[in-house]
Amino acid sequence: MSVHIAAEKGQIAKTVLQPGDPLRAKYIADHFLTDAKLVSQTRNVLYYTGLYKGKEISVGASGMGIPSIGIYSYELFTQYEVDTIIRIGTCGAYTSDLKLFDLLNVENSASESTYAKFAWGIEGDLIAHQGNVFNVITETAQKLGKEILKTNIHTSDIFYRNDQNLPDVATKYNCTAVEMEAFALFANAQHLGKNAATILTVSDIIPTGEQISANEREKALKTMIELALETGLNL
Repeated sequence: MSVHIAAEKGQIAKTVLQPGDPLRAKYIADHFLTDAKLVSQTRNVLYYTGLYKGKEISVGASGMGIPSIGIYSYELFTQYEVDTIIRIGTCGAYTSDLKLFDLLNVENSASESTYAKFAWGIEGDLIAHQGNVFNVITETAQKLGKEILKTNIHTSDIFYRNDQNLPDVATKYNCTAVEMEAFALFANAQHLGKNAATILTVSDIIPTGEQISANEREKALKTMIELALETGLNL
């Protein structure tokens, strides 16, 4: 057990899929894993371990934002000896060149956050994916015939803001979309020598106001979930 995850040692797989929403973790366990067992529900943050095509994989929530995923991913890496975390989530597109339902494979995350600097002494505002998972995601998508864009994204601490202009750090690194977790995940993995990747589905087009409806969301996320799970088979 760790401070925030109640699973016993050995109950978490070496590869973990990490959505933000606990109920999304439950959805994945219920619909994609066999013999799935609930191994932690502390603070209603659900973690399951089961089999996908015979391989043991865990899925559990990160919560929202850098502080939350910073805690959960660190404990998974250090207390449960997890090798690889694949974050799966949604994002808002900064450009209308992206379309709703597009899949993104995050190459680098840019952020104004001080998390990496003050947690691990990592300087700079850009952190790359860690390990070989990024390439495995690309290769797996090709085999499955799924289109996925390699891109830089902005990880923001802010969801609502007065200034509607593109943030400077997003412009600096040509970020096509924004979310709230990848920077901390990549920082933890870099510090600990672990593997980390982020797959995102575009759920909003910020310049036009388009967004995925509640009814479309399950369909949109299914493609991303299947890609992450198939990637897990090749790790």
